[in-house]
Amino acid sequence: MITLIISISVLVFGYILYGKFAERMMQVDSSATTPAIKINDGVDYTPLQVWKIFMIQFLNIAGLGPIFGAILGAAYGPMAYIWIVLGCIFMGSSHDYFAGMLSLRNNGASLPELVGKYLGNGTKVFLRFFTLILLIFVGVAFVSGPAKLLTALTSLNLNVWLILIFGYYFIATLFPVQKIIGKIYPIFGAVLIIMALMIFAMMIFKQASGAMVLHELSISDFKNFHSGADTNLLYPMMFIVISCGAISGFHATQSPMMARCLTNEKQGKFAFYGAMIAEGIVAIIWATAAMNYFGDVHGLNYTMGAGAHDPAWIVNEICNTWFGQVGAIIAILGVVFCPITTGDTAFRSARLTIADAFKIDQKKLTNRLAVSAPIFAIGIVLTFILSSQFATIWKFVGISNQILAAITLWTIAMYFALNKKPHWIMSIPAFLLTTICFTYLFIAPIKNGVMSLSHNLSYVLGILLSMIVSIIWFSYYRKKKVKK
Repeated sequence: MITLIISISVLVFGYILYGKFAERMMQVDSSATTPAIKINDGVDYTPLQVWKIFMIQFLNIAGLGPIFGAILGAAYGPMAYIWIVLGCIFMGSSHDYFAGMLSLRNNGASLPELVGKYLGNGTKVFLRFFTLILLIFVGVAFVSGPAKLLTALTSLNLNVWLILIFGYYFIATLFPVQKIIGKIYPIFGAVLIIMALMIFAMMIFKQASGAMVLHELSISDFKNFHSGADTNLLYPMMFIVISCGAISGFHATQSPMMARCLTNEKQGKFAFYGAMIAEGIVAIIWATAAMNYFGDVHGLNYTMGAGAHDPAWIVNEICNTWFGQVGAIIAILGVVFCPITTGDTAFRSARLTIADAFKIDQKKLTNRLAVSAPIFAIGIVLTFILSSQFATIWKFVGISNQILAAITLWTIAMYFALNKKPHWIMSIPAFLLTTICFTYLFIAPIKNGVMSLSHNLSYVLGILLSMIVSIIWFSYYRKKKVKK
């Protein structure tokens, strides 16, 4: 219980202290005119109340990430606490905040346009394709899972649910942000938070009553608890599996949507930094529940390994056992509707990314239809091809998330360097995450679709390639500095 309380407390203090530092780094100007006021088109650029923006941003970046990712990460043991807490404060929340604020300062520009401004046109072109692929795969990933669960709960077959969910996605992507997202998303964001608070309260009650003894982090826990530790290495695998609870590049694709709705730069800390801290807290709670519900981490590993159960089953099992019928309803709302809301904002971000790239005005419905139709056509085809391969899709999303996050961190570092601010605040996290990504690509088993080199060689190559990336970054910085 001490580890749980300290972890959440550190995250809260991180928001208060490091969040304030992040505001100073951005030199927030409360008198500046924001894109929501300056460009207001009643569709994507439109003022919203800050509490709604927080809830929408939280739901957009969260979905099932801080639940499923935390449960999968918990299989590695209590070391998950350290990555979630430190990663969330110094990397994830800063990443989300600075990405959102840079978008705010650039008329709500999408991520590829921001990257192009600071890292060059070549990087921008690459990221346009990379981001679009990631967003479509995220949308696809969050169609099949909910559709399968709804199929099990109803008499409708899988294809009907897939079509219905895609129909909703299409409507939500086209409608003005305040019409559906602004009205529905705060509700489901609240469901996700309430779900986590219920789990937190039950763990406190069970610890106090002696019905459960929560494992505490100690020096002896600085090791890999995963049952398949020979292939599921603590480093770098855990840092990829737990993405949304610590840092995720997908978030940087979502922040521009809310940057177009803020009415004051001062709201950025709460909307961006705060939403990620909230996600970290949710991840900590679910990681704790997963590590202790089945007795210990070994019990969790057995459940997911020999027991052949996935995170969705674990969520349903915990909620049903601890809260009965109410828990079952909450679990269904969380596991079905939360990923659906993340999926549709992924497609909306894809529409905005293409619109920004080709300078297509999105005020007209016909323009939104023209951009959205091809995106959904690709998404539907991929869904019917890969609907039975969620694990494969999720592995792609996981590593793509972290690669995108690393690029975003290098972009923010460049912004700081060019504005004569301490770039190491972001360039050091960028280097670390780049090393993690390279190492993962080299070391992951062949079944994950990558190279599967020896451990030591993968570690060395990961560091060397990251050093090369750093040298390229510094070289580009010197060129931009001279031009500036």
